[in-house]
Amino acid sequence: MSKISIVDLEVHFHVGVTSEERAKPQRLLLTVDMGYDFSTAAATDRVTRTIDYYKVTQKILKFGEGRSWKLIEKLAADVANLVVNDFYPTSVTVTVKKFPFPQASYVAVSLTKQRATTNLIKRSSWGIP
Repeated sequence: MSKISIVDLEVHFHVGVTSEERAKPQRLLLTVDMGYDFSTAAATDRVTRTIDYYKVTQKILKFGEGRSWKLIEKLAADVANLVVNDFYPTSVTVTVKKFPFPQASYVAVSLTKQRATTNLIKRSSWGIP
């Protein structure tokens, strides 16, 4: 399976366990890996046959406006849901990096979500070609 990656997208979102920590936006880096078969896009050179990573990026950048999270785990889950529901990859992995203290380069969480498949009955099973 092929994938499309947005690596270390810098956002400034309100995140933190305490209200004081959430009072001002914090710098976070988000990496979004989207599983997607883009073989048709590669063959046709058409952006309409793939996930438009520019649109994904713009949607994520606006996602934090007027919102806050206590945990980066919840933020990762919310971003994963946004990407799956709006852009339809077969899977998405979201990594959120936070920089809470100088003794560590960063703290990170990663979450992978598969797109739910519906249990559609194939037309051929009904005798319809």
